[in-house]
Amino acid sequence: MENMKFTITDDLLATRGQRFFNCILDLLIVHTILVSIGTTVAIIGDVSNSYDLTNWAESTTIMERLFFWVVMLFLYYFLSEAYFSRTFAKYFTKTIVVTKEGLKPGYKVILLRTLCRFIPLEALTFMGSDVRGLHDFFSDTYVVRKHEFNHKKGVVAFP
Repeated sequence: MENMKFTITDDLLATRGQRFFNCILDLLIVHTILVSIGTTVAIIGDVSNSYDLTNWAESTTIMERLFFWVVMLFLYYFLSEAYFSRTFAKYFTKTIVVTKEGLKPGYKVILLRTLCRFIPLEALTFMGSDVRGLHDFFSDTYVVRKHEFNHKKGVVAFP
C-alpha cells in the first residue's frame, strides 16, 4: 500500500456562513448550559432549604459570572474538539476540525486552538479575506466540510 500525501485545499474549507453560524450557535449552547447550571443550583437550594446556596447563585458578581463563562467556554471547545473534532454547532453545519494533512488534531493543538479563541475580537477574524480565523492560523488547523472532505480523502463514512 503506497503512502499518499493529503493536503487541505480551499474547496474543502467551511464557508463564512458556516463559520458564523458555528460561532453564534456555540455561544448560545454555552449560555444555555450556564443558565441551566445556575437554575439547577437555585432549585436544589430551594428544595433542600439551603437558602445559602440559592442566595449564592443569585448574588454572583459580574466578574464571577465572567469567570464561569470563560471556564465553560474553554471546557466546551477543548473537550468537544479534542474528542470529536467538532463542537455541537459543527455537527449541525456538517463541518470538522482537521490538520493540514487531513488528520485529527492532537490534544496540544486543540489546547492552543482553544486558548487562541480568547484573544480579544478573535471571533471576527474569519470574516476577512481569509476564511480561517486566528485560532485556525496559530494552531495550523482547518475547519472543513465533512462530507466533501471524506469524499476527497476516500473515507467511507456512515451518514
